[in-house]
Amino acid sequence: MSQQTTTSSTSANDQAHWRKTTNLMWIHLAIWFFFGYIIHMFAPVLNKIVIAGFPLGFYMAAQGSLIAFVVQLFVFAKQQDKIDREFGVAEDD
Repeated sequence: MSQQTTTSSTSANDQAHWRKTTNLMWIHLAIWFFFGYIIHMFAPVLNKIVIAGFPLGFYMAAQGSLIAFVVQLFVFAKQQDKIDREFGVAEDD
């Protein structure tokens, strides 16, 4: 009977872990979509703002989105590690 209790509690733990991981993935996917597509749709409007001699639309297309993606990778990894540790499935436990 205790084996069955352990299995169902593990299953509940797995489901909660997966739910948090899935939510994190959707949030980061939305951020990625914003920087990958939405920002570029407003390039003509953003080009009216000039930073260091370059229009903001150009800057966001050439550098800003790439910087956002790299930062997002590190933030995602840190947040996922926190979730993994919370549920006891971290790789270096």
